[in-house]
Amino acid sequence: MDGVRRARAAAGRVVAQVSGQALGPYQSAVVRIGFSATWLLFLLREFPNRNELYGPDGPWSFALAERLIASNHAFTVLMWSDSALWFQTVYAVSVLSSLLLVLGWRTRATSVVFMVGVLSLQNRSVFMGDGGDNVIHLMAMYLVLTRCAQVWSLDARRARLRGSASAGAAGPVLWGVLGVGFAYGAVTASFGYGWVAAFAALWVISAVWWMVDRYEPRGEGRAVLDVLANLVHNAGMLVIMAEVCLIYATAGWYKIQGSRWQDGTALYYPLGLDYFTPWPGLSAVLAGSGTLVMLLSYGTVAVQVAFPFTVFNRRIKNVLLVLMMTEHAGIAVLLGLPFFSMAMIAADAVFLPTGFLVWLGARASGWVRVAVPAAGSVTAPVPAPTPTPVDSETALVAREPSPGPR
Repeated sequence: MDGVRRARAAAGRVVAQVSGQALGPYQSAVVRIGFSATWLLFLLREFPNRNELYGPDGPWSFALAERLIASNHAFTVLMWSDSALWFQTVYAVSVLSSLLLVLGWRTRATSVVFMVGVLSLQNRSVFMGDGGDNVIHLMAMYLVLTRCAQVWSLDARRARLRGSASAGAAGPVLWGVLGVGFAYGAVTASFGYGWVAAFAALWVISAVWWMVDRYEPRGEGRAVLDVLANLVHNAGMLVIMAEVCLIYATAGWYKIQGSRWQDGTALYYPLGLDYFTPWPGLSAVLAGSGTLVMLLSYGTVAVQVAFPFTVFNRRIKNVLLVLMMTEHAGIAVLLGLPFFSMAMIAADAVFLPTGFLVWLGARASGWVRVAVPAAGSVTAPVPAPTPTPVDSETALVAREPSPGPR
C-alpha cells in the first residue's frame, strides 16, 4: 500500500508540474530564435536568387508544382496565383515574420505566419532543400504549439510592463488579417480540410484567449486556458526533443550500414568535391591525414548513435551536445553548409541546461547595457530581473516568469 501511495503521489506531482507551468522557457526561446534566425538569414542571402529558387523563373515551373501538389496535397499559398507580385509579397512576408519571430513580437500570430511562409516556399520547390530545410519545415509547425516567448522576447517585455502580452491593438488587427486569409483559403478550397480545421482552431482559440485575457485576466477561464496552453506547450517540447533524438538515431544507424563509414573513409570523399570545399587548402590538409579522417568518421557515428540513450544523464548528454555542436560548426566551415549547421545547432539547443542559458542571457544583457549607453541612446539603463530556473535532467524545467506571453 505504501508503494501505491508513493506512486500516486509521484504521479500527482508530475501532473501538477506538467499542467501548472510551461516547461523549458529558455530552451523554447532558443529554439524559436535559432530557427527563425536561420530561415531569415537564408532568405536574405538568397534574395537575389529568390525568383529562380521558388518563384516564376525557376526550373520547377508553376504547372509542374501544381501537378505535384495535386498528388501530395502539400500546403503552399504560392499556388493561389502565378503572378510575380504574389510571389514577391509572400517572400517579403516570410522575411518579415522571421524577423518578428526572432524578436518575439506577437509570437502567437507571427509563429503561424512564419509556418505558412516556410511551408509555402519549401513546398513550392521541393527539390531545392536539404536536411536543414527539412528540420526547419518540421520545427516551424512545432513552434506554433509552444509558448516560446516567455523569455527573451518583446512579448515578455510587454507582459512585464503592461501586465499582459496581448495588450494593445496590434494583436487583434493581425489576427483579423489572418482570419481573412484563412477564410479565403477555405472558401476557394485552397486549403485541405485538415488545414482548414487547424487554422480555424488556432483563430478561435486566439480570439477566446484575447477576450478572457482582456475581461477576466484573473478568473477561472484564464486559469483553464493556462493549463491547456501548458499541456500543449509541454507536449510540443516533448515532440521536438523526440524529433531531435530520432534524427540522430536514424542518421547514426544508417551510417553504420554504409561501407565508407565502416572503414572510416566517409569524410574523405566530400573533402575532395569542389561543391563541398569552400576552403580547398583547409580541406586538403584534413583529407591528407588518414588518422584524423578515420577518427572524425567513427566519432560522428558514435556520437549520433549514443546521444538518444544519454538524454537523461546530464553530464554525458552535455558532453555529447558540445561534440555535436562543434561537429556542425565544422560542417559549416569545412563543407560550406552554414544553414544546415545552424538548423541542427538550433535543434540541439532544446537539450541545453537551463543554468547555462540563464548565464548566457545574463551575459548578453550585460553586453547590451554596455553597448547602448555608448551609442548615446540611454544614460541610466535599468537592469532587468533575472528569472530563477529550476534544474532538470532533461533541461526542460523552469518556472514561467511571466503570466501571458507565448
